[in-house]
Amino acid sequence: MAQLADIGVIGLGVMGAALARNFHSRGLAVTTWNREDDMSQAFAAKYGDARLTVQPTLPDFVRGLEAPRRIILMVTAGRPVDLVLEALAPHLGAEDIVVDGGNTFFRDTVRREEWCRAHGFRFVGMGISGGEEGALKGPAMMPGGDVEAWQRLRPVLEAACAQSDHGPCVDHCGSGGAGHYVKMVHNGIEYADMQIISEIWTLLAGGLGITGKAASDVFAAWNNTELRSYLVEVTALVLAVKDPQTGGPLVDQILDAAGQKGTGRWTVEQGLELGIPLPTLAAAVDARGVSSNLAARKHGSALFGGRPMGALAGLTVDDLRHAFYAARIASYSQGFQLLQAASVAHDFGANLAAVSRIWTAGCILRAALLDRLYEALLRDAKLELLHHDPNLAAALSASLPSLRKTVARAMESGYAIPCLSSALTWLDGLATGRGSAALIQAQRDCFGAHTYKRVDAPDVAVHSLWADMDKIEG
Repeated sequence: MAQLADIGVIGLGVMGAALARNFHSRGLAVTTWNREDDMSQAFAAKYGDARLTVQPTLPDFVRGLEAPRRIILMVTAGRPVDLVLEALAPHLGAEDIVVDGGNTFFRDTVRREEWCRAHGFRFVGMGISGGEEGALKGPAMMPGGDVEAWQRLRPVLEAACAQSDHGPCVDHCGSGGAGHYVKMVHNGIEYADMQIISEIWTLLAGGLGITGKAASDVFAAWNNTELRSYLVEVTALVLAVKDPQTGGPLVDQILDAAGQKGTGRWTVEQGLELGIPLPTLAAAVDARGVSSNLAARKHGSALFGGRPMGALAGLTVDDLRHAFYAARIASYSQGFQLLQAASVAHDFGANLAAVSRIWTAGCILRAALLDRLYEALLRDAKLELLHHDPNLAAALSASLPSLRKTVARAMESGYAIPCLSSALTWLDGLATGRGSAALIQAQRDCFGAHTYKRVDAPDVAVHSLWADMDKIEG
Protein backbone atom coordinates (compact mmCIF):
# COMPACT_ATOMS: atom_id res chain seq x y z
CA MET A 1 0.00 0.00 0.00
CA ALA A 2 1.32 3.45 -0.94
CA GLN A 3 2.40 5.68 1.92
CA LEU A 4 -0.13 8.33 2.88
CA ALA A 5 1.19 11.88 2.64
CA ASP A 6 1.79 14.22 5.58
CA ILE A 7 0.65 17.26 3.62
CA GLY A 8 -0.97 18.04 0.29
CA VAL A 9 -0.49 20.95 -2.10
CA ILE A 10 -3.09 21.96 -4.69
CA GLY A 11 -1.73 24.11 -7.50
CA LEU A 12 1.62 23.50 -9.18
CA GLY A 13 2.36 26.97 -10.47
CA VAL A 14 5.64 28.63 -9.55
CA MET A 15 4.87 29.04 -5.84
CA GLY A 16 2.94 25.79 -5.37
CA ALA A 17 5.59 23.66 -7.04
CA ALA A 18 8.36 25.29 -5.01
CA LEU A 19 6.45 24.88 -1.74
CA ALA A 20 5.72 21.20 -2.43
CA ARG A 21 9.42 20.60 -3.08
CA ASN A 22 10.26 22.48 0.12
CA PHE A 23 8.04 20.24 2.26
CA HIS A 24 9.52 17.18 0.54
CA SER A 25 13.07 18.38 1.25
CA ARG A 26 12.24 18.52 4.98
CA GLY A 27 11.52 14.79 5.06
CA LEU A 28 7.74 15.07 4.71
CA ALA A 29 5.69 12.90 2.41
CA VAL A 30 3.87 15.24 0.01
CA THR A 31 1.10 14.67 -2.49
CA THR A 32 -0.11 17.20 -5.04
CA TRP A 33 -2.87 17.90 -7.52
CA ASN A 34 -3.18 20.42 -10.31
CA ARG A 35 -6.18 21.12 -12.51
CA GLU A 36 -4.07 21.26 -15.71
CA ASP A 37 -2.74 17.77 -16.39
CA ASP A 38 0.22 18.87 -18.52
CA MET A 39 1.64 20.84 -15.59
CA SER A 40 1.11 17.83 -13.31
CA GLN A 41 2.93 15.51 -15.67
CA ALA A 42 5.85 17.90 -16.08
CA PHE A 43 6.19 18.25 -12.31
CA ALA A 44 6.00 14.49 -11.76
CA ALA A 45 8.59 13.81 -14.45
CA LYS A 46 11.04 16.32 -13.01
CA TYR A 47 10.56 15.98 -9.25
CA GLY A 48 8.30 13.03 -8.46
CA ASP A 49 9.32 10.09 -6.27
CA ALA A 50 7.72 7.78 -3.72
CA ARG A 51 7.38 10.64 -1.21
CA LEU A 52 6.49 13.42 -3.66
CA THR A 53 3.53 12.30 -5.73
CA VAL A 54 1.11 13.82 -8.20
CA GLN A 55 -2.48 12.58 -8.12
CA PRO A 56 -4.63 12.27 -11.26
CA THR A 57 -7.91 13.41 -9.65
CA LEU A 58 -9.01 15.45 -6.65
CA PRO A 59 -10.61 12.42 -4.89
CA ASP A 60 -7.34 10.52 -5.37
CA PHE A 61 -5.50 13.47 -3.89
CA VAL A 62 -7.70 13.48 -0.76
CA ARG A 63 -7.41 9.69 -0.37
CA GLY A 64 -3.63 10.01 -0.61
CA LEU A 65 -3.44 12.10 2.57
CA GLU A 66 -3.09 10.89 6.14
CA ALA A 67 -6.22 11.82 8.13
CA PRO A 68 -6.85 14.31 9.56
CA ARG A 69 -5.68 16.01 6.39
CA ARG A 70 -3.56 19.14 5.91
CA ILE A 71 -4.04 20.75 2.49
CA ILE A 72 -2.48 23.96 1.17
CA LEU A 73 -4.09 25.74 -1.77
CA MET A 74 -1.65 27.60 -4.02
CA VAL A 75 -4.12 28.74 -6.67
CA THR A 76 -4.97 32.13 -8.12
CA ALA A 77 -6.79 34.35 -5.62
CA GLY A 78 -10.50 34.93 -6.20
CA ARG A 79 -13.08 32.60 -7.70
CA PRO A 80 -10.58 29.72 -8.27
CA VAL A 81 -10.22 29.35 -4.49
CA ASP A 82 -13.99 29.01 -4.06
CA LEU A 83 -14.17 26.45 -6.87
CA VAL A 84 -11.51 24.27 -5.26
CA LEU A 85 -13.17 24.51 -1.84
CA GLU A 86 -16.51 23.52 -3.35
CA ALA A 87 -14.88 20.54 -5.05
CA LEU A 88 -13.06 19.47 -1.88
CA ALA A 89 -15.99 19.83 0.54
CA PRO A 90 -17.69 16.45 -0.14
CA HIS A 91 -14.44 14.60 0.52
CA LEU A 92 -13.35 16.22 3.80
CA GLY A 93 -14.08 15.58 7.47
CA ALA A 94 -14.42 17.71 10.59
CA GLU A 95 -10.71 17.71 11.52
CA ASP A 96 -9.37 18.24 8.00
CA ILE A 97 -7.69 21.61 7.37
CA VAL A 98 -7.51 23.57 4.14
CA VAL A 99 -5.07 26.49 3.97
CA ASP A 100 -5.35 29.27 1.38
CA GLY A 101 -1.76 30.37 0.74
CA GLY A 102 -2.54 32.97 -1.94
CA ASN A 103 -2.76 36.77 -1.85
CA THR A 104 -6.40 36.84 -0.79
CA PHE A 105 -8.35 39.84 0.50
CA PHE A 106 -8.90 39.29 4.22
CA ARG A 107 -12.69 39.66 4.08
CA ASP A 108 -12.84 36.83 1.54
CA THR A 109 -10.86 34.75 4.04
CA VAL A 110 -13.41 35.47 6.78
CA ARG A 111 -16.24 34.51 4.43
CA ARG A 112 -14.51 31.26 3.42
CA GLU A 113 -13.73 30.33 7.01
CA GLU A 114 -17.46 30.54 7.81
CA TRP A 115 -18.38 28.61 4.65
CA CYS A 116 -15.93 25.81 5.39
CA ARG A 117 -17.09 25.57 9.00
CA ALA A 118 -20.67 25.21 7.76
CA HIS A 119 -19.53 22.47 5.36
CA GLY A 120 -17.78 20.49 8.06
CA PHE A 121 -14.04 21.20 7.81
CA ARG A 122 -11.48 23.75 8.97
CA PHE A 123 -10.05 26.65 6.97
CA VAL A 124 -7.01 28.87 7.49
CA GLY A 125 -5.94 31.96 5.55
CA MET A 126 -2.16 32.20 5.38
CA GLY A 127 0.04 34.83 3.77
CA ILE A 128 3.28 33.55 2.25
CA SER A 129 6.18 35.79 1.24
CA GLY A 130 9.53 35.09 -0.34
CA GLY A 131 8.83 34.52 -4.00
CA GLU A 132 9.83 31.29 -5.74
CA GLU A 133 13.20 31.05 -3.99
CA GLY A 134 11.62 31.64 -0.59
CA ALA A 135 8.88 29.08 -1.20
CA LEU A 136 11.57 26.53 -2.10
CA LYS A 137 14.17 27.28 0.57
CA GLY A 138 12.05 28.71 3.38
CA PRO A 139 9.44 31.49 3.15
CA ALA A 140 7.90 33.69 5.80
CA MET A 141 4.44 32.33 6.63
CA MET A 142 1.57 34.26 8.21
CA PRO A 143 -1.32 31.97 9.21
CA GLY A 144 -4.40 33.31 10.96
CA GLY A 145 -7.83 32.09 12.01
CA ASP A 146 -8.49 28.78 13.76
CA VAL A 147 -5.98 28.38 16.64
CA GLU A 148 -6.47 24.61 16.89
CA ALA A 149 -5.82 24.31 13.17
CA TRP A 150 -2.64 26.37 13.61
CA GLN A 151 -1.39 23.98 16.30
CA ARG A 152 -1.89 21.04 13.94
CA LEU A 153 -0.22 22.87 11.07
CA ARG A 154 2.62 24.18 13.20
CA PRO A 155 5.06 21.24 12.95
CA VAL A 156 5.01 21.12 9.14
CA LEU A 157 5.04 24.90 8.72
CA GLU A 158 7.92 25.36 11.17
CA ALA A 159 9.83 22.68 9.27
CA ALA A 160 9.40 24.47 5.94
CA CYS A 161 9.60 28.16 6.88
CA ALA A 162 12.65 30.43 6.99
CA GLN A 163 14.66 30.57 10.19
CA SER A 164 16.18 33.75 11.64
CA ASP A 165 18.21 34.48 14.76
CA HIS A 166 14.87 35.04 16.50
CA GLY A 167 13.38 31.65 15.60
CA PRO A 168 11.07 30.21 12.93
CA CYS A 169 9.49 32.74 10.57
CA VAL A 170 5.96 31.51 11.09
CA ASP A 171 3.46 32.17 13.86
CA HIS A 172 -0.25 32.57 14.43
CA CYS A 173 -1.10 36.15 13.40
CA GLY A 174 -4.56 36.42 14.94
CA SER A 175 -8.16 35.35 14.45
CA GLY A 176 -10.30 35.47 11.30
CA GLY A 177 -8.56 36.98 8.30
CA ALA A 178 -5.51 38.17 10.25
CA GLY A 179 -3.02 36.08 8.28
CA HIS A 180 -3.98 37.57 4.94
CA TYR A 181 -4.32 41.03 6.50
CA VAL A 182 -0.74 40.86 7.76
CA LYS A 183 0.46 39.76 4.32
CA MET A 184 -1.49 42.62 2.72
CA VAL A 185 0.26 45.16 4.96
CA HIS A 186 3.59 43.46 4.27
CA ASN A 187 2.98 44.10 0.58
CA GLY A 188 1.92 47.70 1.22
CA ILE A 189 5.20 48.38 3.03
CA GLU A 190 7.00 46.54 0.24
CA TYR A 191 5.50 48.95 -2.31
CA ALA A 192 6.85 51.88 -0.28
CA ASP A 193 10.30 50.36 0.19
CA MET A 194 10.65 49.67 -3.53
CA GLN A 195 9.57 53.21 -4.43
CA ILE A 196 11.93 54.74 -1.87
CA ILE A 197 14.81 52.73 -3.34
CA SER A 198 13.84 53.80 -6.85
CA GLU A 199 13.75 57.47 -5.84
CA ILE A 200 17.17 57.18 -4.18
CA TRP A 201 18.52 55.49 -7.33
CA THR A 202 17.14 58.34 -9.45
CA LEU A 203 18.87 60.91 -7.24
CA LEU A 204 22.13 58.96 -7.29
CA ALA A 205 22.06 58.92 -11.09
CA GLY A 206 20.64 62.34 -11.93
CA GLY A 207 21.80 64.31 -8.93
CA LEU A 208 25.19 62.78 -8.17
CA GLY A 209 26.07 61.25 -11.55
CA ILE A 210 26.44 57.75 -10.11
CA THR A 211 25.09 55.19 -12.58
CA GLY A 212 25.52 51.59 -13.73
CA LYS A 213 28.11 49.53 -11.88
CA ALA A 214 28.99 52.47 -9.64
CA ALA A 215 25.37 52.71 -8.47
CA SER A 216 25.32 48.95 -7.93
CA ASP A 217 28.43 49.28 -5.78
CA VAL A 218 26.75 51.95 -3.64
CA PHE A 219 23.77 49.70 -2.90
CA ALA A 220 26.08 46.73 -2.29
CA ALA A 221 28.01 48.80 0.25
CA TRP A 222 24.77 49.95 1.88
CA ASN A 223 23.78 46.32 2.27
CA ASN A 224 26.50 46.07 4.93
CA THR A 225 24.96 48.91 6.96
CA GLU A 226 21.69 49.60 8.77
CA LEU A 227 20.06 49.44 5.31
CA ARG A 228 20.81 45.73 4.90
CA SER A 229 17.79 44.09 3.28
CA TYR A 230 16.74 41.74 0.54
CA LEU A 231 15.46 44.61 -1.61
CA VAL A 232 18.78 46.49 -1.36
CA GLU A 233 20.58 43.25 -2.26
CA VAL A 234 18.32 42.78 -5.29
CA THR A 235 18.84 46.41 -6.31
CA ALA A 236 22.63 46.00 -6.26
CA LEU A 237 22.24 42.89 -8.40
CA VAL A 238 19.95 44.30 -11.10
CA LEU A 239 21.89 47.57 -11.43
CA ALA A 240 25.04 45.60 -12.29
CA VAL A 241 23.45 43.65 -15.17
CA LYS A 242 24.52 44.62 -18.68
CA ASP A 243 22.06 44.88 -21.56
CA PRO A 244 23.24 42.40 -24.23
CA GLN A 245 22.08 44.71 -27.03
CA THR A 246 23.46 48.10 -25.98
CA GLY A 247 26.20 47.12 -23.56
CA GLY A 248 24.89 49.64 -21.03
CA PRO A 249 22.87 48.94 -17.87
CA LEU A 250 19.87 46.73 -18.65
CA VAL A 251 17.72 48.76 -16.25
CA ASP A 252 18.12 51.78 -18.54
CA GLN A 253 16.34 49.86 -21.31
CA ILE A 254 13.31 48.90 -19.20
CA LEU A 255 10.11 50.85 -19.78
CA ASP A 256 9.48 52.78 -16.56
CA ALA A 257 5.82 51.80 -16.18
CA ALA A 258 5.37 49.83 -12.95
CA GLY A 259 2.78 47.07 -12.62
CA GLN A 260 0.74 46.18 -9.55
CA LYS A 261 -1.64 43.42 -8.47
CA GLY A 262 -3.80 45.15 -5.87
CA THR A 263 -2.42 44.37 -2.42
CA GLY A 264 -0.88 47.84 -2.12
CA ARG A 265 -4.21 49.43 -2.99
CA TRP A 266 -6.01 47.22 -0.45
CA THR A 267 -3.60 48.42 2.24
CA VAL A 268 -4.25 52.08 1.45
CA GLU A 269 -8.01 51.48 1.37
CA GLN A 270 -7.81 49.88 4.82
CA GLY A 271 -5.94 52.93 6.08
CA LEU A 272 -8.74 55.16 4.82
CA GLU A 273 -11.40 52.89 6.31
CA LEU A 274 -9.77 52.82 9.75
CA GLY A 275 -8.64 56.45 9.74
CA ILE A 276 -4.93 55.63 9.77
CA PRO A 277 -2.86 57.93 7.51
CA LEU A 278 -0.51 55.94 5.27
CA PRO A 279 0.91 58.72 3.09
CA THR A 280 4.15 56.97 2.14
CA LEU A 281 2.42 53.69 1.29
CA ALA A 282 -0.26 55.58 -0.64
CA ALA A 283 2.39 57.61 -2.47
CA ALA A 284 4.02 54.37 -3.60
CA VAL A 285 0.74 53.04 -5.00
CA ASP A 286 0.03 56.37 -6.70
CA ALA A 287 3.55 56.50 -8.14
CA ARG A 288 2.97 53.20 -9.93
CA GLY A 289 -0.24 54.60 -11.38
CA VAL A 290 1.50 57.77 -12.54
CA SER A 291 4.34 55.76 -14.07
CA SER A 292 1.88 53.74 -16.14
CA ASN A 293 0.24 56.84 -17.66
CA LEU A 294 2.90 57.19 -20.34
CA ALA A 295 0.86 59.35 -22.71
CA ALA A 296 0.06 61.93 -20.03
CA ARG A 297 3.68 61.96 -18.89
CA LYS A 298 4.90 62.57 -22.43
CA HIS A 299 2.44 65.42 -22.90
CA GLY A 300 3.27 66.86 -19.47
CA SER A 301 6.97 66.74 -20.24
CA ALA A 302 6.38 68.79 -23.39
CA LEU A 303 4.27 71.33 -21.48
CA PHE A 304 6.16 71.62 -18.20
CA GLY A 305 9.41 69.72 -18.65
CA GLY A 306 11.81 72.62 -18.35
CA ARG A 307 13.09 71.46 -14.99
CA PRO A 308 16.85 71.26 -14.51
CA MET A 309 16.79 67.78 -12.87
CA GLY A 310 20.56 67.86 -12.84
CA ALA A 311 23.26 67.95 -10.18
CA LEU A 312 22.10 68.32 -6.59
CA ALA A 313 24.52 70.78 -5.02
CA GLY A 314 25.79 69.88 -1.59
CA LEU A 315 24.14 66.45 -1.50
CA THR A 316 26.31 63.41 -0.76
CA VAL A 317 25.95 59.65 -1.01
CA ASP A 318 25.83 59.57 2.78
CA ASP A 319 22.94 62.05 2.75
CA LEU A 320 21.00 59.69 0.48
CA ARG A 321 21.80 56.73 2.70
CA HIS A 322 20.41 58.50 5.77
CA ALA A 323 17.41 59.84 3.84
CA PHE A 324 16.66 56.29 2.73
CA TYR A 325 16.83 55.01 6.31
CA ALA A 326 14.57 57.73 7.70
CA ALA A 327 11.97 57.13 4.99
CA ARG A 328 12.14 53.38 5.56
CA ILE A 329 11.51 53.84 9.29
CA ALA A 330 8.52 56.06 8.46
CA SER A 331 7.00 53.54 6.04
CA TYR A 332 7.33 50.63 8.47
CA SER A 333 5.91 52.78 11.27
CA GLN A 334 2.87 53.59 9.12
CA GLY A 335 2.31 49.93 8.28
CA PHE A 336 2.53 48.77 11.88
CA GLN A 337 0.21 51.57 13.03
CA LEU A 338 -2.36 50.14 10.62
CA LEU A 339 -1.79 46.64 12.01
CA GLN A 340 -2.32 47.91 15.57
CA ALA A 341 -5.57 49.63 14.59
CA ALA A 342 -6.79 46.66 12.54
CA SER A 343 -6.11 44.24 15.37
CA VAL A 344 -8.61 46.18 17.48
CA ALA A 345 -11.12 47.07 14.74
CA HIS A 346 -11.29 43.54 13.31
CA ASP A 347 -10.78 41.77 16.65
CA PHE A 348 -7.67 39.94 15.41
CA GLY A 349 -5.86 39.93 18.75
CA ALA A 350 -2.64 40.09 16.75
CA ASN A 351 0.80 39.68 18.28
CA LEU A 352 2.79 42.30 16.38
CA ALA A 353 6.10 41.27 17.91
CA ALA A 354 5.49 37.86 16.35
CA VAL A 355 4.62 39.53 13.03
CA SER A 356 7.88 41.47 13.02
CA ARG A 357 9.77 38.27 13.87
CA ILE A 358 8.11 36.42 10.99
CA TRP A 359 9.41 39.10 8.63
CA THR A 360 13.05 38.93 9.81
CA ALA A 361 13.89 36.23 7.24
CA GLY A 362 12.44 34.52 4.20
CA CYS A 363 10.19 37.33 3.01
CA ILE A 364 10.69 40.15 0.50
CA LEU A 365 10.76 42.71 3.33
CA ARG A 366 13.48 41.03 5.37
CA ALA A 367 15.79 43.75 6.61
CA ALA A 368 18.08 44.71 9.48
CA LEU A 369 15.45 47.25 10.55
CA LEU A 370 13.06 44.42 11.43
CA ASP A 371 15.40 43.23 14.17
CA ARG A 372 15.04 46.66 15.77
CA LEU A 373 11.26 46.65 15.28
CA TYR A 374 11.02 43.22 16.89
CA GLU A 375 13.01 44.43 19.90
CA ALA A 376 10.83 47.55 20.15
CA LEU A 377 7.62 45.51 20.12
CA LEU A 378 8.99 43.13 22.74
CA ARG A 379 9.54 46.18 24.94
CA ASP A 380 6.06 47.57 24.25
CA ALA A 381 3.57 45.36 22.43
CA LYS A 382 1.02 48.20 22.21
CA LEU A 383 3.38 50.79 20.74
CA GLU A 384 1.21 52.75 18.30
CA LEU A 385 4.04 54.42 16.37
CA LEU A 386 7.22 52.41 16.13
CA HIS A 387 9.41 55.44 15.58
CA HIS A 388 8.42 56.61 19.08
CA ASP A 389 10.41 53.73 20.57
CA PRO A 390 13.44 55.41 22.22
CA ASN A 391 16.03 53.47 20.21
CA LEU A 392 14.25 53.97 16.89
CA ALA A 393 13.59 57.63 17.73
CA ALA A 394 17.32 58.14 18.24
CA ALA A 395 18.11 56.47 14.91
CA LEU A 396 15.47 58.55 13.15
CA SER A 397 16.69 61.79 14.72
CA ALA A 398 20.18 61.09 13.39
CA SER A 399 18.88 60.51 9.85
CA LEU A 400 16.12 63.11 9.66
CA PRO A 401 18.35 66.09 8.73
CA SER A 402 19.56 64.20 5.65
CA LEU A 403 16.00 63.35 4.64
CA ARG A 404 15.05 67.02 4.94
CA LYS A 405 18.10 68.13 2.96
CA THR A 406 17.52 65.50 0.27
CA VAL A 407 13.86 66.38 -0.18
CA ALA A 408 14.60 70.11 -0.34
CA ARG A 409 17.39 69.77 -2.93
CA ALA A 410 15.48 67.27 -5.04
CA MET A 411 12.23 69.23 -5.13
CA GLU A 412 14.03 72.46 -5.99
CA SER A 413 15.43 70.68 -9.04
CA GLY A 414 12.13 69.15 -10.13
CA TYR A 415 12.68 65.51 -9.16
CA ALA A 416 9.51 63.55 -8.43
CA ILE A 417 10.12 61.94 -5.03
CA PRO A 418 6.64 61.14 -3.68
CA CYS A 419 7.70 58.63 -1.03
CA LEU A 420 10.65 60.57 0.34
CA SER A 421 8.63 63.80 0.53
CA SER A 422 5.54 62.16 2.02
CA ALA A 423 7.63 60.42 4.68
CA LEU A 424 9.15 63.76 5.71
CA THR A 425 5.77 65.52 5.75
CA TRP A 426 4.21 62.73 7.81
CA LEU A 427 7.04 62.79 10.33
CA ASP A 428 6.88 66.59 10.56
CA GLY A 429 3.11 66.51 10.98
CA LEU A 430 3.39 64.08 13.87
CA ALA A 431 6.02 66.30 15.50
CA THR A 432 3.96 69.51 15.22
CA GLY A 433 2.32 70.58 18.46
CA ARG A 434 -0.17 72.93 16.78
CA GLY A 435 -0.75 72.68 13.06
CA SER A 436 -3.22 74.01 10.50
CA ALA A 437 -6.37 72.06 11.39
CA ALA A 438 -7.85 74.87 13.51
CA LEU A 439 -8.66 76.83 10.36
CA ILE A 440 -10.23 73.75 8.75
CA GLN A 441 -12.50 73.31 11.77
CA ALA A 442 -13.46 77.00 11.62
CA GLN A 443 -14.30 76.69 7.92
CA ARG A 444 -16.37 73.54 8.52
CA ASP A 445 -18.33 75.21 11.29
CA CYS A 446 -18.84 78.38 9.24
CA PHE A 447 -20.33 76.72 6.15
CA GLY A 448 -21.75 73.53 7.64
CA ALA A 449 -22.32 74.06 11.38
CA HIS A 450 -20.10 71.06 12.10
CA THR A 451 -18.96 72.59 15.43
CA TYR A 452 -15.45 72.83 16.84
CA LYS A 453 -13.73 72.48 20.20
CA ARG A 454 -11.79 75.19 21.99
CA VAL A 455 -8.31 74.63 23.38
CA ASP A 456 -9.61 75.78 26.78
CA ALA A 457 -12.61 73.39 26.68
CA PRO A 458 -11.57 70.38 24.55
CA ASP A 459 -14.56 68.26 25.58
CA VAL A 460 -17.24 70.78 24.56
CA ALA A 461 -18.62 71.10 21.01
CA VAL A 462 -19.11 74.75 20.03
CA HIS A 463 -20.97 76.32 17.11
CA SER A 464 -20.47 79.98 16.19
CA LEU A 465 -22.50 82.30 13.96
CA TRP A 466 -19.37 83.52 12.21
CA ALA A 467 -20.94 86.20 10.01
CA ASP A 468 -22.65 87.83 13.00
CA MET A 469 -19.68 87.88 15.36
CA ASP A 470 -17.43 90.84 16.13
CA LYS A 471 -14.42 91.11 13.81
CA ILE A 472 -10.78 91.83 14.65
CA GLU A 473 -9.90 95.42 13.88
CA GLY A 474 -6.75 96.80 12.32
